[in-house]
Amino acid sequence: MLRSLTFLAIPLATLVVFAPLCVLLVLPRRFCLAVVRTVIRGWLWALKVLCGLTYEVRGRDHLDAAGPCLVAAKHQSAFETLALQVILDDPAIVLKRELTYIPVAGWAMWRLKHIAIDRGAGAPALMSLIRTAKARLREGRSVVIFPEGTRRAPGAPPDYKPGVVALYRALNVPCIPVALNSGVFWPRRSLWRHSGTIVIDILPPIAPGLRPDAFSDRLQEAIEHRSQALAEPQRTGPAHP
Repeated sequence: MLRSLTFLAIPLATLVVFAPLCVLLVLPRRFCLAVVRTVIRGWLWALKVLCGLTYEVRGRDHLDAAGPCLVAAKHQSAFETLALQVILDDPAIVLKRELTYIPVAGWAMWRLKHIAIDRGAGAPALMSLIRTAKARLREGRSVVIFPEGTRRAPGAPPDYKPGVVALYRALNVPCIPVALNSGVFWPRRSLWRHSGTIVIDILPPIAPGLRPDAFSDRLQEAIEHRSQALAEPQRTGPAHP
């Protein structure tokens, strides 16, 4: 618990230290991106040193071959929201608008031109999502979406939202499913960070042009089947406090 709490304090302390430097957000976006990626790498290093928790990326060749595309990732913890920003090259992440209101961190999300959506706005929010995602693709950036919209515990029944299907149809680019097991080691709504290795598995792309129902079934089957398989690795330390 002490190690987990110490790690939790590091991002908080970083944000406090960086608060006076928010004026740097007016500098070129590439500069801000470099700063954010450096900070995140520091947090992941601290996670490894303090909690014995590291990560492994598999299937990176699928990503390298696809170019700017739609990335649909399983969402089990806050870990992947950090790690994907350094694994991918300048991704545009779909996130709820309220996150951009968070001091320092939220302002950086806004400056990096992630895709903030108002979940309560219905159809207008979906249209805005599609327009912005197309703009980010034109900039040469991949668009990352968490199809379930929120964190789900390992083994929980899947709850995929229609946004990922709408993006797949509108963007007409390959969709790369991403499976992971982060929730085994970094449980949602928990202070505990268990030691071990989080696996992020980048799966073969789904080509554009499938019918919406066929795409949805294929995406969910790929992500859920592999994520369930990854949830079985041996973990050091107790499962519960």
